[in-house]
Amino acid sequence: MSGIIGKKVGMTSIFDGTGKNIPCTVIEAGPCVVTQIKSVETDGYSSVQLAYGEKKEKNTSAPLKGHFQKAGTTPKRKLVEFKSFEDQKSLGDTVTVEIFAEGDFVDVVGTSKGKGFQGVVKRHGFGGVGMQTHGQHNRLRAPGSLGASSWPSRVFKGMRMAGQMGNERVKVQNLEVVKVYAEQNLLVVKGSIPGAKGSMVIVDK
Repeated sequence: MSGIIGKKVGMTSIFDGTGKNIPCTVIEAGPCVVTQIKSVETDGYSSVQLAYGEKKEKNTSAPLKGHFQKAGTTPKRKLVEFKSFEDQKSLGDTVTVEIFAEGDFVDVVGTSKGKGFQGVVKRHGFGGVGMQTHGQHNRLRAPGSLGASSWPSRVFKGMRMAGQMGNERVKVQNLEVVKVYAEQNLLVVKGSIPGAKGSMVIVDK
């Protein structure tokens, strides 16, 4: 599976040939530099490592500086491995958005927006305790009973409770590529993708 690293620009909408309004997400994808070629003989598996996004040299560790120098490029922010590409890649090659075409279907991986510590109503869609009857006072958004007392006398694993919400890796599959702007390194896909504007995403072909 090939792919590219990019950055979420934001959402927009375009009209198709039938006049239907399609919600789309704009991704600034690449150009990425090939920084390592892994093979079965040396690494036990084969893959192509891509790098994207500029990074200050003073914020890069010495081993990584050497890694990037070997590929003949400047320090980068994000490194991702892809299994294979259609054509043979070599160290220092550039991968652009031109590997995609209109009508392709891609998977997009991103990090969802962090929501902090949230209760069960927001986190799991609980309805809450309604109508304020039978002595309830401030329990409208409470989770209710967590389990029986005498047996099993414990809370089962996986019980939906309050906790950290968002800020996790999310993959959205089968998004159609609507437009490819090779000059501006822009990719327009149908629908929404996880993450905030400016967050890094991985587009798998």
